[in-house]
Amino acid sequence: ADVALVRELTGRDDPVPVVTEPFTEWVLEGEFPGGRPRWEDAGATFTDDIEPFETRKLYLLNGAHSLLAYAGPARGHETVAEAVRDPEIRAWVEAWWDEATSHLTLPAEDLAEYRAALLERFENPQIRHLLTQIEIDGSKKLRERINPTLRAELEAGRTGEAAIRVLAAWLVHLRSGAEIEDVAADRLAAAAEGDLEEAAARVLAVLEPGLDESAHAAVAAHLADTARELSGRIEA
Repeated sequence: ADVALVRELTGRDDPVPVVTEPFTEWVLEGEFPGGRPRWEDAGATFTDDIEPFETRKLYLLNGAHSLLAYAGPARGHETVAEAVRDPEIRAWVEAWWDEATSHLTLPAEDLAEYRAALLERFENPQIRHLLTQIEIDGSKKLRERINPTLRAELEAGRTGEAAIRVLAAWLVHLRSGAEIEDVAADRLAAAAEGDLEEAAARVLAVLEPGLDESAHAAVAAHLADTARELSGRIEA
């Protein structure tokens, strides 16, 4: 199909075309005392503070990837494109983005454009991004991608429902019998076994040990309830 498309678009025969996505983004911070090319003419963004852009990527791109990685396989999906085209999972991604963007500092218009670009990238069937590649080392990745939003939601007096849904999908994955590829694999496998409520509390203690006792109990209960709900919905 790719060979035929290249022939149609260019009139040339290429037996091994390399398919890439059209998206590019360069965000640069620095003084460049020796001068530099005019990279902005090619679309690069220059900023005095790159952290908001890094956080945007962690929460919106990487955080959504984690949700897709843990919810997708249970519904029979192998790639990002397949999973995000599932209406149920797509709704969970949008809910996560809604929650996470409330804790980002870039302009709302920029965040909306970024979300739209991510959907276009995720839905591209030519980019075969396997979910099994993303699910590795969840205990490390979720601490960076999901936990900050959960903590911010709790501090604001809210439950962090969308963040907990991502963690619940991970918990269901840990309890599914699938191989756990994680730096804390043995500890997680043991923590996720047995009674769901107790497993949720143990897994949460591994992932977010800094919660006080009352917050841990409340989040663990919510996590168990959401995991129980997802166990039915993601397998439907």
